[in-house]
Amino acid sequence: MKFAILEPIGMTACQYGQFKKEFEDLGHELVFFGDRNEDEQEMIKRAEGADAIVVSNIPITKNFIDACPNLSMISVAFTGIDHIDMQACNERNVLVSNASGFSTESVAELCIGMILSVYRKIVGGDAMTRFGGGRGGFLGTELNGKTLGIIGAGEIGLRVAQIAKVFNCRVLAYSRSEKCVEGVTFVDKETLLRESDIVSLHVPLSNETKGLMGKEEFKLMKAEAILINTARGPVVDSEALCWALDEAEIAGAALDVYEKEPPLDRDHILFTAPNLIMLPHIAYATNESFQKRIDIVMENIKLWLQGKPRNIMN
Repeated sequence: MKFAILEPIGMTACQYGQFKKEFEDLGHELVFFGDRNEDEQEMIKRAEGADAIVVSNIPITKNFIDACPNLSMISVAFTGIDHIDMQACNERNVLVSNASGFSTESVAELCIGMILSVYRKIVGGDAMTRFGGGRGGFLGTELNGKTLGIIGAGEIGLRVAQIAKVFNCRVLAYSRSEKCVEGVTFVDKETLLRESDIVSLHVPLSNETKGLMGKEEFKLMKAEAILINTARGPVVDSEALCWALDEAEIAGAALDVYEKEPPLDRDHILFTAPNLIMLPHIAYATNESFQKRIDIVMENIKLWLQGKPRNIMN
């Protein structure tokens, strides 16, 4: 069989060499591409003849699937799969496995960092200092004792909850499925929005979650509340968020994700919003998470070869 790693995914030449030898010893071919290229025709060329591919968050369309007749398995080097045409995969019986869990710690840690950055005005304080200013009336807010509302109580959301408990936070959560987690009170979405000082999003992108946070949701939030999004960009209506910040419906926000991958267009509406920290989708990007990701995606392929696949299609 032929396996193609269509982009680097943080893999070093040494690691690739080790995996290549391992697969060749089993009678398989492994090819690796050391650059990221999102052009679909180039991706199709790279995947030519491959039975299985590794790809992170580059869109995989029906056109791609149809152009790769040998393709039987996709090992996604990412947690979300909203960039994969799952209907086309189902129709072609192409198995899809993701790298669930690889970025739990990295995303949870950055989420807490984003909260502290908004509360303690870290970004603005850095700029003020570099331009020769002093404290100049800067007055921050403590995380200690605040109510943190988590929308999406998966692995990452619950890890954020666990860290927040160290800051003596009261933790509320909203989830599609009922759960019982010590130290976390599960409530309906409206109650969470009304009572939380911080609302942190940890849901996948789906038809149900697209636009989850719009004008009506921001109206429910406290005027002193802040929003944190490390989930998926389209979960938040950008125009509504800009409105909420302009009108002081909420006190601030921090985002790591948007409708598209950064770099963003220079006229993006959020660039004009006050009290907003914007990061270039880095929550998952740590040395440790990238190593874990490599291990998971390659293990997914091995499990598939052994007839014990991690199939996340629905």
